[in-house]
Amino acid sequence: MIESYPEMVNDYWKEADIKKLLKIFPEGQLVILVDDIVVGSALSLIVPEDLVDQNHDYAKITGNYTFSTHTSKGEILYGIDVFVIPKYRGLRLGRRLYDARKEICEELNLKSIVFAGRIPNYVNYAQELNPKTYIDKVKRKEIHDPVLSFQLSNDFHVMRVMKNYLEGDKKSKEFAVLLEWNNIYYVESPQIINKEKTVIRLGLIQWQMRPLGNLEALFEQSEFFIDAVSGYGSDFAVFPELFIAPLMADYNHLSEADAIRELAKYAEPIRKRFQELAISYNINIISGSMPNLVDGVLYNSGFLCKRDGTYETYTKIHITPNEVFHWGITGGNHIQTFDTDCGKIGIMICYDVEFPELSRLMADEGMNILFVPFLTDTQNGYTRVKHCAQARAIENECYVAIAGCVGNLPKVNNMDIQYAQTAVFTPSDFAFPSNGIKAETTPNTEMTLIVDVDLDLLKELHEHGSVKILKDRRHDLYRIKKLK
Repeated sequence: MIESYPEMVNDYWKEADIKKLLKIFPEGQLVILVDDIVVGSALSLIVPEDLVDQNHDYAKITGNYTFSTHTSKGEILYGIDVFVIPKYRGLRLGRRLYDARKEICEELNLKSIVFAGRIPNYVNYAQELNPKTYIDKVKRKEIHDPVLSFQLSNDFHVMRVMKNYLEGDKKSKEFAVLLEWNNIYYVESPQIINKEKTVIRLGLIQWQMRPLGNLEALFEQSEFFIDAVSGYGSDFAVFPELFIAPLMADYNHLSEADAIRELAKYAEPIRKRFQELAISYNINIISGSMPNLVDGVLYNSGFLCKRDGTYETYTKIHITPNEVFHWGITGGNHIQTFDTDCGKIGIMICYDVEFPELSRLMADEGMNILFVPFLTDTQNGYTRVKHCAQARAIENECYVAIAGCVGNLPKVNNMDIQYAQTAVFTPSDFAFPSNGIKAETTPNTEMTLIVDVDLDLLKELHEHGSVKILKDRRHDLYRIKKLK
């Protein structure tokens, strides 16, 4: 707080205050950690609705800074502080804190989030504008206020102007704006708190192969799509296999094996940038795949960049004859699933989906969604991927999402044409589409596919489906297991 508010030297919560908050309302106190260091926080109380309706100041709403106003029987989640230290601003961490507050409000079945926001830019307009006019101009984007503009962009609406709200707030002239976000899911009956997310939104990118001048051009195009799918609230952004191939045009004078090894030098910079984008856009990114040189061995790998800032690597296990002959790629050795904030997922790269043993092992570990970044040059190659992916969805009672590249690259050897139709496949039972296709794109056209999948339907299928494929296996006759 001291780093965040250097102008407010003594007005910060002490250690004893934080301990008290953690004792009376632990789930309402949020932090963001970077390398186990707190770089941002949001502090909250639950207060009665009638207290908010009264004219109040910061001291009154916090019980004269004792938090005595907090009650589990209240209807309002009241935000008493949000701060991010300057070094980590610009990564949309404040937005992440507000999104987490909204989740708490929904989980605890509270009516709304309310807080009084400062207007620190008002000091520059106080001589010519009253607070109401200033707020109206901020709403119309004629004036930018670093706090109020941010709150309005996060779906908060203005309730009223508060006078003499925070003593010593000279930049705001001690005015504050009482803001509210309404919980549309609020019901009078109590809700189960800490309920796991069950409806997951997938953002699949059907990527157009096009000439790219440099790595920054790839990042610009990638961020465009990440921004687009995250704007619709997607939990995952999924790129295709080898979507970075246009960068190989610079090495077309080399042999195909040497050219793809040159392309491998971009793997680490791409991983780092995608980690940043995952944080900034609050989305888990599956980075398709790219050549990755590890200890002199060339793999076809990708990165799962999670929105908490961490990442994991996945590698193609089964290598096609073409990849071996032209590029000398080696298959990976690890069959694994990944834990995410949306449950357990699996990731396979293209050819791997044609080997049913892999996904069956993943299903045994609890996988609910299987992602398949792919790259196929002809329609018959795509047909193999599509129908095998559909089979994996049925036999493993899971969702399978495939994302591919389209277009052509005349100046890149061994990557000249592509054919794809991105899709999400489902099990085949009454709760799902009759053809097992949740949604699919137009073939060979650059576009995104945004699809919701319901994990509760999978739970119902496992126990009460017309057939129970996973449960009805004859373990007395056969089993499959990992050797490593």
